[in-house]
Formats: sequence, structure tokens, C-alpha cells
Amino acid sequence: MTDNVSLVSGVAKRYASALLESAEETGVTADVERDLAAFEGLLDESADLVRLVKSPAFSAEEQLAALTVLLDKAKIAGLAANFVKLAARNRRLFVLPDMIKAFRVLLAEKRGEATAEVTSAAPLSDDQVAALKQALSASSGKSVNISAKVDPALIGGLVVKIGSRMIDTSLRTKLNSLKFAMKEVG
Repeated sequence: MTDNVSLVSGVAKRYASALLESAEETGVTADVERDLAAFEGLLDESADLVRLVKSPAFSAEEQLAALTVLLDKAKIAGLAANFVKLAARNRRLFVLPDMIKAFRVLLAEKRGEATAEVTSAAPLSDDQVAALKQALSASSGKSVNISAKVDPALIGGLVVKIGSRMIDTSLRTKLNSLKFAMKEVG
């Protein structure tokens, strides 16, 4: 399993690195960043699109045809669209979400930024995101971008991943720790 994870990570990083290099050479980095974020938003909204991207049951031609229509409708064009189509042609579409994440990480590193993956039980308000961004920037010494997700199973609190560090203040984790401590005592 670890070999598959590192293989996927390696493939994702290579593709993302090549995309970033091409985007910088042609001066369209901001456009690519925007278009990849839009595509990622489509993935977040559509279980059918996730199935198309991840399922080996679809041929490369079927994936490419469906994605071409989707990219046109979403007005995702240029280098980002060509990148998505290349991943489909090369049967690497299942790695595309990791490629997009790797692109964001590489771009943030070049900018001297860090990205924090923040998971909360309920959506965070703009004020909460701003306060969290400020606190994380102060503690890390870098400008921090927030990638927010919602997981109601946390019950309350936050799980923050920034780089290799993770801070888990979720109520779910605290309750599990309490349950474990109670078993040890009893």
C-alpha cells in the first residue's frame, strides 16, 4: 500500500511540476491556478464526475469525450484544460485530484506560502477563517492559505494540517481519548 501511495504521489508531483513549469514559461500561472480550482470545485460537487475520474471502467476515449464537454461548459480552457485532457489520454485521470493538490503545494512553496487543510464540524465564517489564517501565519512565519472542509462527524472543534504537522482539537478525538482512558481505569 505504501508503494502505491508513493507512486501516486510521485506521478502527481511530476505532472504538477511539469504543469507549473509550463504555466510559468507561458505566463499563465494565475489562469491555471484559477481553472484547476474551478475543476476541483466541480469534483467536490459531483459524485458522478468523481466516478468518471476514478473508475477504470471508462475508457480513455470516454473520459476524454466527457471531460471535453464538461471543460467547455465550465469555461475551463488553455493549459489547465489541456492538462486535464492529457491526464485522461495517459490513463492518469485517477491521480488528477492529487496532481491539483501537488500543483497548489508547489506554487505555494515558490511563493513562500503554506497551505493549511482545516476540517471543521460546521462551515467556518469569513471572520473565523481570517482569524485562523492570522494565527497560523504568526505561528508558522509564512503566509498561510486555508483549504477548508466540513466533516460533521468531528462534532465540534477543528483538525488543522499544515505541512507535516497536525493539530486535532475535535470533540470526536477528545471523546475517543476519554473513552479510552475510562477503559484503562475500569
